Amino acid sequence: MASVKVPALVPSPAEDAEQLRKAFQGWGTNEALIISILAHRNAAQRKIIRETYAQTYGEDLLKDLDKELSSDFERTVLLWVLDPAERDAFLANEATKRLTSNNWIVMEIACTRSSHDLFVVRQAYHARFKRSLEEDVAYHTSGDFRKLLVPLVTSFRYEGDEVNMTMAKSEAKILHEKISDKAYNDEEIIRILTTRSKSQINATLNHYNNAFGNAINKDLKTDPEDEYLKLLRATIKCLTCPEKYFEKVLRLAINKLGTDEWALTRVVTTRAEVDMQRIKEEYHRRNSVPLERAIDSDTSGDYEKMLLALIGHGDA
Repeated sequence: MASVKVPALVPSPAEDAEQLRKAFQGWGTNEALIISILAHRNAAQRKIIRETYAQTYGEDLLKDLDKELSSDFERTVLLWVLDPAERDAFLANEATKRLTSNNWIVMEIACTRSSHDLFVVRQAYHARFKRSLEEDVAYHTSGDFRKLLVPLVTSFRYEGDEVNMTMAKSEAKILHEKISDKAYNDEEIIRILTTRSKSQINATLNHYNNAFGNAINKDLKTDPEDEYLKLLRATIKCLTCPEKYFEKVLRLAINKLGTDEWALTRVVTTRAEVDMQRIKEEYHRRNSVPLERAIDSDTSGDYEKMLLALIGHGDA
C-alpha cells in the first residue's frame, strides 16, 4: 500500500549521490532536483544513497541537506531520508522532550508499527540517545499516561491471525465491566490493550460491540474533554484501524485555523511507504475532497511539492 513512485529504471546510488551534490553547488540550491531524486526512492535505496554519499564526499548527506534547506521542507526531507527506525526513534525522543512533548506520538509509534519494527525502533533509540525509549517515556510521563504508555512501547505482540474466541468473549466482558464502573485506568484494560495481538483485540472489540450494543470507543466518550480517555480511544483506533486514526490526524492538521505542519509532515513521511493509499481513500471518503487537493490548497512551494510527491501524486 505504498504511495511512493519509484521509477522503473533507477539510477545508480553513485549517480544519485553525484546529482545531490550538484544540487548543493553553484548559486542557490536546486530543490527540484532534490525532490526528483529523494521523493522517488524507497527506504533501502535512500539508505544506500546516504552511504555512497558519505564514502564519495566524506560528508553526511543529512548534514548537507540541513545546511542547504530550511523550514518545513527541510524537516520533511530530513525525516524522509532517515531510516524508518531512526526516524521513529527521533520522533519518539522529540515527543518526550519538555517543549515538544506529545503522548500521542509515542502511542502512535507503539501501536501502528509491527512488533518487529517497534523492536528495531527501540534498538535505534539505544544507539542514538544512549538511553532506552521506555526510560525516557517513563521519566517524562506520570499517572495514567505512564501506566498506559510504558507497556505500549515495550510490547512485543504476537503478529499472527490466530484468534481465541473464548478469550475474546471473556475479555470483552472484563472490558465492559471496568468501563461500566468508570475504572478506565484499571490494570486489566491496560493489560488487554498492551499485550494482546491486534487480531485478538479486534475479535474482542467486535464481540464487545455485538454483546453490549455499543462500540467500545463510544462507551469511552463519557467525558469528551478527558485527556487520558482521548488517548485511550486513540490507542484503540491505532490498534484496530490505523487509517481512520491517521485520517483524523490529517483532517485536524489541515484545518481552517492554519496548518499543523509537524503533524502533516509526520504522517506523510511515516506512512508513505506503509498504508498511505488506504489513508488517502479514508480521507476522501470522510472529507469529500482528495488529500492531494487539501494539501495543495493548504501548503505551498517546495514543501507542497515534496508532500505531493510522497503521497504519490501524478507529476510530482
